[in-house]
Amino acid sequence: MAFRARVVVTPRADVLDPQGQAVESALHSLGFEESSGVRVGRYVELKLDGEDRAVAEQRLGEMCEKLLANLVVEDFSFELEDG
Repeated sequence: MAFRARVVVTPRADVLDPQGQAVESALHSLGFEESSGVRVGRYVELKLDGEDRAVAEQRLGEMCEKLLANLVVEDFSFELEDG
């Protein structure tokens, strides 16, 4: 069985996000004054092979903790679906 994983990595709320601030400033300069609190992160999509959903979730969490996210300054979340 295969699973499709979608991982979102974002800066922690208490960490300065200069890229997010730059995007927010650019949005404002383009007339989108209603935007605020912009945070810029990463999106990763991958396929996992395995028979057990619980094991796939555990392995995906390990991937995030060891490589996909820097846990000192980033948070992550993921979705796992059949696919």
